[in-house]
Amino acid sequence: MRRAIGQSLRIGVSGFAVSLLRTSRWRGEPVTVLAEHAFAPSGEHPFDAIANALRALLGEQLGDKSVAGWPVSIVLADDLTRLWRVTPPPAAARLADIEAAAGFRFQALYGEAPAAWQISGDWNATQPFFAAAVPRALLAVLRLVAQEFKLHVVGIEPHFITAYNRWRRGVKPGAWFGLVHDHLLTLAAIEADGKSIRAIRALPMPAGQGADQYWLGQTLKREALLLDMPEPELLQVCGAAPAAWSKPVSNPAHIACAVLDQVQQASSGGLSTMALLARGGSLT
Repeated sequence: MRRAIGQSLRIGVSGFAVSLLRTSRWRGEPVTVLAEHAFAPSGEHPFDAIANALRALLGEQLGDKSVAGWPVSIVLADDLTRLWRVTPPPAAARLADIEAAAGFRFQALYGEAPAAWQISGDWNATQPFFAAAVPRALLAVLRLVAQEFKLHVVGIEPHFITAYNRWRRGVKPGAWFGLVHDHLLTLAAIEADGKSIRAIRALPMPAGQGADQYWLGQTLKREALLLDMPEPELLQVCGAAPAAWSKPVSNPAHIACAVLDQVQQASSGGLSTMALLARGGSLT
């Protein structure tokens, strides 16, 4: 597969499927789905199952469609990663101090030793910050498969982070941010200044018509109460948000919702759930 200027690959990875997209900034279709591959999750060796699925996925592109030399960004489903808020210890003076604080907080929240996870964050010694963790074993298999197919990995990120980095400058004061994907609402409760995040919550959505305006309003009000924050004036959301959320608000139990990527959704047409994951927060 010959690469034109401005083209790159994006891979979406979940615990049950992988997908491969080609994106183009200047010519041709902005997003082209090259392949998708579903697989049975493995309880004992989940990351080996992901690696084998990626080999099958990329193997479909061999021969005159070789992916060798292409830059690739990998987007991980949020349930494969961890995101949490860290308060730096008093008088923290070294990076090691706040890294240790992130590790202790991780263990307290998730009950797992942080040594098995690669932790990164917006390190700050004076203010609370957010950290993200990806299993080291998962990173190892992703890099191994990329090496086997001679791909150049330019980034590996959780889905929520790709989306928030794409849209955060458009979040209005008084609004919260959300990502809807595969019946999961990942919610960022944002301070009134519209800049700093108080908390990130991953909330399963009810099936069918249950995730209506009333459910959304009650969910946002409950989260605000739990966080001791004012309820948001607006939820700005991207991803597969139910159409009912963006209807005009006439009930005080509801909270207004605006879809940030409405134009992008219209242009993407019938992209599958896994293709949407691979696209992540990409501009294309």
